[in-house]
Amino acid sequence: MRHFKALIVLFIVSSFTVSCFEDNDDNQISASQINDFVWKGMNAFYLYKDDVPDLANDRFTSDGDYANYLNTFSAPEDLFESLIHQRQTVDRFSWIVNDYIALEQLFSGIITSNGMEFGIFRFSSTDTDVYGYVRYVLPNTSASSQGVKRGDIFYGINDTQLTTENWRTLTGAENYTINLGTYSDKGTPETTDDSVTTTSETIALSKAQYTENPVLLSRVFDVVGTKVAYLMYNGFTGTEQFNAELNDIFSTYKSANATELVLDLRYNPGGSVNTAILLSSLITGQFTGEIFSTEQWNAEIQQAFENEDPELLINRFVDNNEGAALNSLNLSRVFVLTTNSSASASELVINSLAPYINVVQIGTTTRGKYQASRTLYDSPNFSRSGANPSHTYAMQPLIFKSLNVNGVTDYFNGLSPNPNNVLGESIHNLGVLGDENEPLLARAISIIDGSGRFPISTASKSENLIDITGSSKDLLPLSSDMYTDKEIPDELIKRILFE
Repeated sequence: MRHFKALIVLFIVSSFTVSCFEDNDDNQISASQINDFVWKGMNAFYLYKDDVPDLANDRFTSDGDYANYLNTFSAPEDLFESLIHQRQTVDRFSWIVNDYIALEQLFSGIITSNGMEFGIFRFSSTDTDVYGYVRYVLPNTSASSQGVKRGDIFYGINDTQLTTENWRTLTGAENYTINLGTYSDKGTPETTDDSVTTTSETIALSKAQYTENPVLLSRVFDVVGTKVAYLMYNGFTGTEQFNAELNDIFSTYKSANATELVLDLRYNPGGSVNTAILLSSLITGQFTGEIFSTEQWNAEIQQAFENEDPELLINRFVDNNEGAALNSLNLSRVFVLTTNSSASASELVINSLAPYINVVQIGTTTRGKYQASRTLYDSPNFSRSGANPSHTYAMQPLIFKSLNVNGVTDYFNGLSPNPNNVLGESIHNLGVLGDENEPLLARAISIIDGSGRFPISTASKSENLIDITGSSKDLLPLSSDMYTDKEIPDELIKRILFE
C-alpha cells in the first residue's frame, strides 16, 4: 500500500490508548505519532526491508489497521526493535535515539568523557567477572590530570567488581572511582592461568564535555634512510575542521618525503564515509575519479537510483577537500594496524584500497561492518530541515552496504591479516603507542627495513587468546557506525516516498 508512505495518520485518541512524551516545551506527543515516523522511515530506507514482513508496502489493509498496529507498541524503541532484521547476526548496528541534539554533537566529535579510553576483557568466555585495561588517555581530561596511563588495569568501579552485566552501567556514570589491579601471568606463556590481583589503589574520575580530535598521534620516522609516516587515527569524525587538519598532516608527511605510511586504526570504530574517501585519497592520489566504493540499497531505492542517476550509487576517489587540493602521497603500499575494535569506515578504507594498492594489515581481525547508516528525522523527507518540533527522536538505520570496485562486501566475520601478520596486543605489556618498539608498529617497520627483527613468535599473551568483550566506545550510540551525509535529491526522495 504505497499511499501509507504519504499518509499523515489521524489518530482519534479516544478510540485507543496511547502513551505520551514530553518535549522541551512541555507539550505532549503520543507514542503512536512517533511510531508513525519510525515505521515510515524504516519502510522507506531500511536496507533489509524486504526481509521484514511488517515493513511490506501491502502490510496494512486500511488506515485503521495501520493505526491499530502502531498503537500496539507503547514506546518507539519497541517498534523500532521489532523491525530489525536478525539483530544478533545480520543487523547489529541500527539504533534509535530520543535526543538527536546529543547525537549531532557526537557526529561533530563532541562527547562527554573523563578521557580514559579502555577495553574490557575476561580470561574465559564463560567468566562473568571482567576487567578493564586502559588503551589510551585523551589529553586535557580528568584521566590525564589524574595520571591514568596506557596499560593500567582496573577490576572495579566504586569498590564493585566489574561483570558482564554491570560494566556499562558503572562506567557510564558521570563520576566514578576505578579500583586498580595488577596483571599476573604466573610466569608462563599460557593465558589459562593468568589473573588480576586487586590492590587498594584508586583513581577518581569525572566526565565533562570534550571534543576529541581523531588524530591522536602523528610522527615521521627515519627507518634506514626511508621516511615512514605514522598516523594514529581514532575516528572518522567528518567535520570540515578535522578533515582540513587531516589534509594539513599529510602536507607534513609530503614535506618530509615520506614514502611509507603506517595507519593505526586499532581503536577506530568508524564514522563518515566521506572522510574514509578523503583519507584513502590522501594515501594515494593517483586514482582520482576512479571508483572507491559502490552502494547497494534496498530494492526500491536501488532501482530508483539506477533509473534516475546511477552515479549516485558510486563513491569516487577525490583530489580536493572543500576546494583545497589534497596533499596526497601517491603510495603504492600502506600498512594498517587493526584489532576487533577497527570497524565500519576503517574497514571501508582497507577493503576499498585493496584492489588498487598493497594493503598490509597487521594485528587481528576487524569487527565486520560493511553497512552504512543515515540519520532520519521526523520530517516530510526525513531530513533535519522541517523536523517535528514536538519531539527529538531520530533513527540511525542501516540503509546500504558498501562494495569495493571488485564487488567485495559482506565481510561479516571481519577482515583478517595475512597469517604472518596476525599479532594481538598483549594486555599486560601493551607498549607505548607511536614508539618504534610497540609490537604492532615494530612489525610494520621490520617489513619496511627487511630486518625481520620483530618475529611474530615473540607476541605471547595476545589479544586473540583473551576474550575482549567491549570498550569505552561501546558506550556511545555511534559505536562501530559508518554513516553517510550524501545529499539525495529532493525529487528522487519524493518519488521514492510517494509514488
